[in-house]
Amino acid sequence: MIRQDNTEFLSAVLKLYLNLAETPPRASTNDRKSAAELHARGISLATVESALLLASMRRLARSPDMPPLSPIRSLAYFFPVIDEVLANPLPESYLDYLRRKVVLLSGRRKIN
Repeated sequence: MIRQDNTEFLSAVLKLYLNLAETPPRASTNDRKSAAELHARGISLATVESALLLASMRRLARSPDMPPLSPIRSLAYFFPVIDEVLANPLPESYLDYLRRKVVLLSGRRKIN
């Protein structure tokens, strides 16, 4: 596996994070540190994207009868789901499904 350049990886992770529903409009210093930690751990961009989309889909598909969740304030929110995806990798075809489902549930036209 070829690892991406640190700057390229950080930019890609932060872009994925900020394009999700319920995330802040800008990355914080802590978000940048979290992205750097993911790079240092050698976690692939595909794993990060899968986890972010999976967590986002779970939030968006949540029953409207349940109390609302507070907005996501940090990239670190996704770390447990990243660990979950590392322990139980998702099939590559599932990533396309997650992208489509998050777009549908969020009402956005596209997840970049």
